[in-house]
Amino acid sequence: MIIPVRCFSCGKPVGHLWEEYLERVKKGEDRKKVMDELGLERYCCRALFLGHVDLIDIAAQFKKV
Repeated sequence: MIIPVRCFSCGKPVGHLWEEYLERVKKGEDRKKVMDELGLERYCCRALFLGHVDLIDIAAQFKKV
């Protein structure tokens, strides 16, 4: 639903990088270049960012019973 605070595999803190990553990718920058500049070098952290689907807005529409 929301980006994890730490990488599941290596434990590196990555949650604080998500918003900057999204902004830069939406502006049209290359994903690889953005991840390199943010310091995401390990493939586990990169996979976390590339595979993440932000569903919090969709889930927030439903009322909890």
